[in-house]
Amino acid sequence: MPKNNISDELIIETSAHISNKVGLENLSLKLIAEELNIKSPSLYNHISSLDNIKERLMIYGWNQVESKMIDSAVGISGYEALKSMCYAFYDYAINNKGVFTAMLWYNKYDNEEANNTTKRLFTLLFKVMKPLNISEENINHTIRTLRSFLEGFSLLVNNNAFGNPISIKESFDLSLEIIMNGIKALEGVE
Repeated sequence: MPKNNISDELIIETSAHISNKVGLENLSLKLIAEELNIKSPSLYNHISSLDNIKERLMIYGWNQVESKMIDSAVGISGYEALKSMCYAFYDYAINNKGVFTAMLWYNKYDNEEANNTTKRLFTLLFKVMKPLNISEENINHTIRTLRSFLEGFSLLVNNNAFGNPISIKESFDLSLEIIMNGIKALEGVE
């Protein structure tokens, strides 16, 4: 790869690929440089540190998952849209383990871009849930519940933490159905 074709976007996409393959904890400037066929110091023309790459990976991941969730909900609404968005998040998280790990630490990076990235996604979920006749306060609690379920379940799957041989997909499906039924129980409750 010619050195003059290195861009910030290519560095982040390459970092995403590597971290998904070897894990975020094993991502290094040396691995990124080798993949790009450049010397490690050349990366500093685009980034300030490995931590800077991880911060950008976090933003990259949240932007990607937001796009996948939006795409999953096109043409549907209500609980069907909400479930579809949950499946899109879960699918992204388990198929992009390294990037997902970076996404979990968005509160570590206190900057406007990181805050806006996650805020957009939570605003989107709020808009999908608003027509469900659930109070604003309960919507906020429900979004927190969905986030903890999706991130927690994905983390357990990504770390092979489920030892029981029953189907993980069936467990996810049932858990999501239980949560959806819980959300339905909040309809009309102030």
